Amino acid sequence: MHLIAIRTPKGTAEVRILDAMHCLRARVFQGRLGWNVRCIDGREYDEFDELSPTYIIALSGSETVVGCARLLPAFGTTMLQAVFPELLRQRHLPAHPAMIESSRFCVDTSIEEGRGQALHEATLSMFAGIIEWSIQNGYAEIATATDVRFERILARAGWPMQRLGDPIMINETRSVAGVLPADWSSFARLRPASYTSDFVAPRKQAA
Repeated sequence: MHLIAIRTPKGTAEVRILDAMHCLRARVFQGRLGWNVRCIDGREYDEFDELSPTYIIALSGSETVVGCARLLPAFGTTMLQAVFPELLRQRHLPAHPAMIESSRFCVDTSIEEGRGQALHEATLSMFAGIIEWSIQNGYAEIATATDVRFERILARAGWPMQRLGDPIMINETRSVAGVLPADWSSFARLRPASYTSDFVAPRKQAA
């Protein structure tokens, strides 16, 4: 799996990748999970896509989008604070400059070749990609909302989540908010052998 990050698309190839990402989100969130999300022409969008997020995207060997996540600084407007405050103790996200929020995480479950292993590889690659990009850009913690089933997947993978509140039912899902560490030891533990990325630490401006 090859991981890339896109904030402002550069050229038609990145525009195509972002379009495929929105299609994947529609297939997963509306189609497979049955969420009440906004889809236009088979593509899922929400108001947080208007805030110049960074998208972490996993590409297969054939350059097909197989996983994605959306990252926004926790000091700004976040899905946790704006949409799911009931998941937070005292309805408040303990944001700081080294925290980023991950949302709209999904992996293509229709991967056919070596289906179980490929899906597992894509999930671990997405975990590693989120961690690597976060470290490279000065973030040490990743806040997210998920369900208790996925919380167990994170723990089994070796990336346990520290809860930010007690689980509650949202629609038909037992949901929970938490924080994940962004550090090199977690990256090394989760990174599959096939993982590559284009991430480069931003250059520091001269004083």
